[in-house]
Amino acid sequence: MENSKDGIYGIYRRFIKRPMDFILSLIATIVLSPVLLVVAVLVKVKLGSPVLFKQKRPGLNEKIFMMYKFRTMTDEKDQNGELLPDSVRLTKFGMFLRSTSLDELPELLNILKGDMSIIGPRPLLVQYLSLYNDHQKRRHEVRPGLSGLAQVSGRNAISWKDKFNLDVDYVDKISFTGDCMIVFLTLKKVFVREGINSETAATMEPFKGNTKERIEI
Repeated sequence: MENSKDGIYGIYRRFIKRPMDFILSLIATIVLSPVLLVVAVLVKVKLGSPVLFKQKRPGLNEKIFMMYKFRTMTDEKDQNGELLPDSVRLTKFGMFLRSTSLDELPELLNILKGDMSIIGPRPLLVQYLSLYNDHQKRRHEVRPGLSGLAQVSGRNAISWKDKFNLDVDYVDKISFTGDCMIVFLTLKKVFVREGINSETAATMEPFKGNTKERIEI
């Protein structure tokens, strides 16, 4: 992807990307409204209420916002009232929603509100903020995205180190052509359902911080 700091690519980043996000997400929300309704009903029937999973996430400049997704897990608990592992609570229906990325559709509302972008680093957990080194924090220099360079490069199947390096690489090289390529690769990955899980868990293992002062790039 071309360097976004100069010329037309800087213009795209500063003046075009956000209006384009709003227009495209509005169109997508209208066109996909029947799909949103059907998925909402199925989640209600198969997983119960609430239909939406809501969680605070850090966005642009680490500003906290409420992110919306369709629920994919049950609330099953053990004898001590603790939630069971993700692998147990993630049903076949929930896995289908994740593998097709249908669970991500409510994030269109976040894009409309300006919390997110169509393309950008995925918004992670708030508790990770204190664990980032200076290099990793740079992922918050742009709005988080519905999809991103890390997602089309492996999603949950790649390491945290690789994921953060890809996020920062995207921040440094934002361009219209690059975003279009990520959209194309995202659709391709959704179609073939690649990289949904990590190698050792139903979802990505929690980020536990860095063992070195600075991540290698």
